[in-house]
Amino acid sequence: MPTQTPNRPSATKTSKIPTRADKRPDEFIVVASDQGLGLNAPQEMGNKLWAPMFVMGVMAFAAALILGFVRSNAIATAAGAGTIAQLGHVTTGVMFIGFTAVLSAITFAIARILGVFRSEGGNVQTLASGHVQTLTMPAAAKGMILSMVMGMMAIIVAVGLHVYVAASVVGASEASLATAAQWGSSLEGVRRLGVGMHLFGIVLGLATIVHVLRFQSIRILEVAKERTASR
Repeated sequence: MPTQTPNRPSATKTSKIPTRADKRPDEFIVVASDQGLGLNAPQEMGNKLWAPMFVMGVMAFAAALILGFVRSNAIATAAGAGTIAQLGHVTTGVMFIGFTAVLSAITFAIARILGVFRSEGGNVQTLASGHVQTLTMPAAAKGMILSMVMGMMAIIVAVGLHVYVAASVVGASEASLATAAQWGSSLEGVRRLGVGMHLFGIVLGLATIVHVLRFQSIRILEVAKERTASR
């Protein structure tokens, strides 16, 4: 009666745990294992959050459009300088909620793409050779996450201040209107800084994709050579 080879689940589990990172001769920093390591935490977050953030952005842009029509009607009907100033701050705040949501969705989508490269690349190496090299998170990817967080925080702070200023406008007094106009000019710089940080993070994310593609192409050639040599 033929004997069956026993399964070794414990060895499989421990082999997926990276012990340390090693620098290859081509300067890529990798961790070795017998199986693909799967997604890391930012990539799992990207899978879950890119779509909700995109939907939130679309909804915010729609709300800002409606508020813009309301404000234009208030201007046409001479509803009052205080009301117009309030609507201006609220409309701008809602619009930039849409900006930060959509730009964050793009960043999360980039993280999702990187997760596909990581997980599927690991699966290909597992099936082809059983010697998996997983690229560690590049500095550009860490910078992408940091830039997104900083950009989001800057825009959220600006939006909160827009709402505060709108609530602080009392009637049509000259002092309230002058304060609202002053805050509007000051917060414009904060909003632009937030958008700039978002865009800088997206550029870093695209640079990370190029970095990962270079590693994946080199690793595929290595695996092919290993299989050819083992025949």
